[in-house]
Amino acid sequence: MLGITPAWDVMTGPDETMEPTAAEHLAGMTEYMQEGKRNALALGNRGPLRFGDDGLLHPDILESYWRHGFYVFEGVIDTAELLELRDGIDNMLERAPTGPGAEVDSRGRRALGLEFQRDTYIWVPPLSDPVGGTTLNGGRHPVKMAEPVAPENAPAEVIYMMFGMCQVMDSGLRLYGHPQLLAVAESINGSDFTPFNDAIFVKQPGLGGSVAWHQDGLTHWASPRWDEGIHGFNFQVQLYPSTPGNCLWVVPGTHKLGKVDIAALVEDNGGSERLTEAIPLFCAAGDVTITNRQALHCSFANTSKDPRVSLTFGFHRRSSVLGAAGVLGSGKGVIFDETRIRERSSIIAVAIDARQQHYPSETRYLYQPFAGLEDEFRWNEHTRETVLKDYNLKDLGI
Repeated sequence: MLGITPAWDVMTGPDETMEPTAAEHLAGMTEYMQEGKRNALALGNRGPLRFGDDGLLHPDILESYWRHGFYVFEGVIDTAELLELRDGIDNMLERAPTGPGAEVDSRGRRALGLEFQRDTYIWVPPLSDPVGGTTLNGGRHPVKMAEPVAPENAPAEVIYMMFGMCQVMDSGLRLYGHPQLLAVAESINGSDFTPFNDAIFVKQPGLGGSVAWHQDGLTHWASPRWDEGIHGFNFQVQLYPSTPGNCLWVVPGTHKLGKVDIAALVEDNGGSERLTEAIPLFCAAGDVTITNRQALHCSFANTSKDPRVSLTFGFHRRSSVLGAAGVLGSGKGVIFDETRIRERSSIIAVAIDARQQHYPSETRYLYQPFAGLEDEFRWNEHTRETVLKDYNLKDLGI
């Protein structure tokens, strides 16, 4: 079971006189969520992963992805692997520091993540929007989301995101080498595709914060080579059922429009962030969603009783990254040359071997940039230290 429990009953709330309460927020979202779910099912962009005779994603799925900007792959992660991933997440949560800046976990042990240069945990006040209306992340979140009042007994801050799944979760590393997901990446971005980054979104029931409306891409909007795929895509592997109350919402087709004026869009919607054309990416545990990084998307504060844990990792075209100046995180201001790309891409090579060792009967994915170098990138304690440790300082954010 997920190591998170609701801090209160979101259907009643601690004080009905407070405005807006989480209960009121949830009630106000009900009709919107129901309509969104109906519209999502009508799109037809969900189903099992299918590949053609060439080993690449089936043309029908590719067409749907490029038309809508997202797709839901059903039943990708089997039960055994899903349980391993949940165990890894539970371990991360149990070993988390007691709060921002703390060095011990709730049992007094040295907290996980202190051995790494980048913070492993990001905290926010419950039900808050930490980036909307700010200049964070390149200012790509111009409109603040609704922030329901947290319950009186809620903690001051809750875990919002976790980083470094390939170095803190062996199951996360193996997931990164999943042959079918890497085949999807090749189908969309070519056989020399490069990684972006990875993050774990934690939407605690009744407490999880929101992510304001945004488009991920920042670098190539004015590029003469701009097209609907130049900023890549993200997978989200869902460890628990993802519901309209806690999931990602996407506006179909916006990946084709260039840079969207989000503030104007919300203003034209009567000032409400509940955009009428948005679609919830609800799905079952073990499903994997894929979203174009140029598609307009958000997630609302999680006032529902349902937890969401999404293992998120993305991929780019090599041509989009090579020579680009980084704009996010540790890559900000860095020119992404062949060395930087190779160092970050080596995580894929190690992940493939880690997966092969754990699932020896599974067909191994052949990652072309490291073909013939398998012996150099075996999964072992040496590569854990020399390749994986602090790998996310070399992310390729565009």
